[in-house]
Amino acid sequence: MDVNGTVAEGFEPVREVFAANFDALGDRGAAVAVYRDGHKVVDLWGGTRDVDDTAVPWAHGTAQIVRSATKGVTAAVLLMLAERGQLDLDAPVGTYWPEFKARGKERTLVRHVLAHRAGVPVLDRPLTPAEAADPDLGAAAVAAQTPLWEPGTDHGYHAHTYSWLTGEVVRRVTGRSIGDWIADEIAGPLGLDLWVGLPDAVAARVGRVGQVEGPPAAGGLHTRPKRSVSEAYADSASLTRRAFAAITPPADENDAAYRAAVLPASNGIATAEGLARFYASLIGEVDGVRLFSPATVSAARAEQSAGPDRVLVVNTRFGLGYMLHGTASPLLSPGSFGHPGRGGALGFADPESGIAFGYVTNGFRKSVTADARAQALVGAVRGAVARLDA
Repeated sequence: MDVNGTVAEGFEPVREVFAANFDALGDRGAAVAVYRDGHKVVDLWGGTRDVDDTAVPWAHGTAQIVRSATKGVTAAVLLMLAERGQLDLDAPVGTYWPEFKARGKERTLVRHVLAHRAGVPVLDRPLTPAEAADPDLGAAAVAAQTPLWEPGTDHGYHAHTYSWLTGEVVRRVTGRSIGDWIADEIAGPLGLDLWVGLPDAVAARVGRVGQVEGPPAAGGLHTRPKRSVSEAYADSASLTRRAFAAITPPADENDAAYRAAVLPASNGIATAEGLARFYASLIGEVDGVRLFSPATVSAARAEQSAGPDRVLVVNTRFGLGYMLHGTASPLLSPGSFGHPGRGGALGFADPESGIAFGYVTNGFRKSVTADARAQALVGAVRGAVARLDA
């Protein structure tokens, strides 16, 4: 496999592992980028743009859908609004969105939404992909949903409903869609190749994605005994199945209409460099732009939820919108915070080392959180940092 791009001195092992991911772990097309202290130290890409076609090579600006890695960008919007005094994380959601108070949700706080404690990870009537793309329909469906537990008392991953929970709060507070807010306040100032709601002008740069076979996840859902995992997915009444089926049938992630929709839980599209640069700007300046104050960084990674996850089955840890380092989502160190995308993508920041990381791929696996390819790259970065700091 020909690997393109550059690595700074000391990060050469990342290139070796990235190449090995194609030979040993079955990557078809992928990219990885790493920033340290606001400066890019790894920028690599290889393979083909499309998972199902070998004709077009992956280029430096190739972008891919990153699934739930979108949630980390979405969380930043709410935290930035809170930092600016426009949103109170300890206020009830109904303060901004009165219709949400229905069916016992009047004490649901904004922070409960970010920490997957809102109690509405499922919809009694799932939405079709076309319905899910309509922000009014999505918001109405969540507002009408009865919580499965008293909000704030437990946690369970809101795989799809996170889209309408966060998107509607932002729309009520700002008058803008969350996709427009990200474009204007995050991607624009930083020059990111990152979109939630893909513009037609850049659609040709986005590759086709699909499922590929490979080794099991390096951690997370597949570290549980197979029986418990298979039971959760085989049981149509389980929260696991129902949460991921909130959009039914599953959307075609290569469909132009789906990519153009604004679904801030699941359909963000980014380059690896865009994802890494975003996380770098949360923990420090990148070309003069910093998105989070130190206090907001501390708030983002302060544990809000921990223990058995009602949806993901395993123990998970969440801060305010971010997965925290643990068995479900191993990151660089205990202080890291970020978000994986089911079956592949990963973005995170590690304030102590100054590292920000982004990995995108066109080949998704059945894993939910810790993909073996991403984890191999994280391990290489961890080793490089340790050697450089020794």
